[in-house]
Amino acid sequence: MAVGNASIYYHLNLEQFHVLRSSNRPSCCKGRGLLVKQGMEWGFSTRAQCRVATIARHISPALCSAPNPFMQMGTQAIVDGGIQIRADVRDALERGFPVVALESTIISHGMPYPQNFETAKEVESIVRDSGAVPATIAILDGAPCIGLEEAELKKLAQLGKKAIKTSRRDIAHVIAKQATGATTVSATMFFAAKVGISVFVTGGIGGVHRDGEITMDVSSDLTELGRTAVTVVCAGVKSILDIPRTLEFLETQGVTVIGYGTDEFPAFFTPRSGCKAPTRVNTAEECAAITVANMNMGLQSGILVGVPIPAHYAAAAEPVEIAIQTSLKEIKDKNITGAAVTPFVLNRVNELTGGASLSANIALIKNNARVGSEIAIATAALVEGS
Repeated sequence: MAVGNASIYYHLNLEQFHVLRSSNRPSCCKGRGLLVKQGMEWGFSTRAQCRVATIARHISPALCSAPNPFMQMGTQAIVDGGIQIRADVRDALERGFPVVALESTIISHGMPYPQNFETAKEVESIVRDSGAVPATIAILDGAPCIGLEEAELKKLAQLGKKAIKTSRRDIAHVIAKQATGATTVSATMFFAAKVGISVFVTGGIGGVHRDGEITMDVSSDLTELGRTAVTVVCAGVKSILDIPRTLEFLETQGVTVIGYGTDEFPAFFTPRSGCKAPTRVNTAEECAAITVANMNMGLQSGILVGVPIPAHYAAAAEPVEIAIQTSLKEIKDKNITGAAVTPFVLNRVNELTGGASLSANIALIKNNARVGSEIAIATAALVEGS
C-alpha cells in the first residue's frame, strides 16, 4: 500500500506479542505472520487490511516518507500530528489484538488522589486480565499520548484539577500551549478513532442538561458520538441530566444506542431511567457484530452501550440517587440555573451521601471495564474471522 511516496510493510508476527498473558490469550490473538503490501495478495484475513487502512487514513504525509510510519522514540511511537502510542498499544493495533481506550478526566477531575491513581491502575489491570490491552489517553506537555506508563498515570492523578479538562474544542489549544490535558469522552473518542481503537470504556457520558432547550447546554460527548465511529461503553447518564432529551439528541445524531442486557437505558447510579433503550443486546458478541457492521458500512457515527450498574452495587448506590433527587429539588427552590447547576448538584450529592457516590462511581467504571474488554475481544475475533 502506498501512502505518499512510501510503501508500508507490516509484519504481523502474532506470537511475539508480549502483553497478553499466553495462558489467557483469546482465540483472536493466535495466528500466523502476514506481510501486507499494495499489489500483493492480502493473505489469510481481512483483519490486516482493515487495520492498515484505518491507520493509513490518519498518517500525516510528512511522516509517511519513512519506511515505517511508526517512528520509534524510546517506548513510544510517534504518528500523525505528534501522537505518541505506547509500544504495547502500537503492537496490539498492528496485529489486530483487542485494545480498550480509557479516558483521563475521570482520573484528574473525577475523584481525589490517591483513589484516582489506584482506580486507574485497577481498571487497566481489569482490562489486561480480561485479555485486552488498556490505552489510557491524555495530553502530556502538549503531546497526545495513547497509553500511559504508570509514572505518567501517577503524575496526572497528582495534578488533579490542575490538568486542563480537555474536550474536542480544547485539543488544539492544549497542544499549542504544550500543556497537560485530561481528555473527556469527546476528546478520548477523537484520539481513539484516529489511531484505530474501536472500543472505549468510561463511567458515564454527558448529555442534554435540564432546561437545555433554553440554555443550549448540551455536552459535546453527544455530537462526538454523532461523528466518530467508536463504541462507547458506559453506565448511561446521570439523572441530573434530561435523559429523554439526551436520547432524542442521540437519535438525531444517528447514534446507535444499546441497552446491555436491559430494555431500559441505565441512569448511572441506577439501572432504571424510565426510558426505553432503542436496541437491546445480551452478549458481547452481539455488540461486536453491531460494531463491525458500523465499520463496514462506513457510517462514521458512534455506538453507545449502556451497561446497568450491577444489582449488588445498585442497592448501595440508592442513597446516591436519592441525594441527586434531593439536590434537584433544591435547585428549583433556590432558582439555580445555567452553569451553576452541575457543580451545585455534585457538591450536594457528595455532602448528602458522605462520599458514598465515590465508591459507587469506582464500582461502575470497573464493571464497565470488564464488559468493554469482552466487547473489544469479540470485535477483534469477528474482524479476524471476516
